[in-house]
Amino acid sequence: MKDFLLQFFTWWNGQTLGTRFYTWRKGELVGTDDAGNRYYRNADDSRRWVVYNGLAEASAIPPGWHGWMHRRTNQPPGKDYKPLDWEKPHEPNPTGTAHAYRPPGSVLRAHPTVPGDADYEPWTP
Repeated sequence: MKDFLLQFFTWWNGQTLGTRFYTWRKGELVGTDDAGNRYYRNADDSRRWVVYNGLAEASAIPPGWHGWMHRRTNQPPGKDYKPLDWEKPHEPNPTGTAHAYRPPGSVLRAHPTVPGDADYEPWTP
C-alpha cells in the first residue's frame, strides 16, 4: 500500500502510475545496469526511458546507458560493454548531499578550519 501511495503522489520515487501503466502496455525491457535501473523502449524505438531504482536522479545513469538513452548509439550496452582504460567508475552527482565537495574554509564543512595568518598585511592609514 505504501508503494502504491508513493507512486500515486510522488514522481521522484522510481516511477509514477502513468509510467508504470505505459511501461506495462508498450514497454520493452532492454536491460538493467549495476545500480538496478531498468531501461525500456517502445516497439518502434521512438521513445526510450528509464525506471530508476530509488530516487529519480539523472546523474545515476552510467556512461554506457547514457549514450543509448541520448541516441548516440542504437546498441544498448550489454555484458560485453567495457569502459575505456582512462575512464573512472561511474559515481552519481553528490551535489546537495553530505558527500558534496566543500572547499577549505567553507562553513558547511564537517570540521571547518580556523583561518591562519593572512598572506598579506592590511593597510592602515
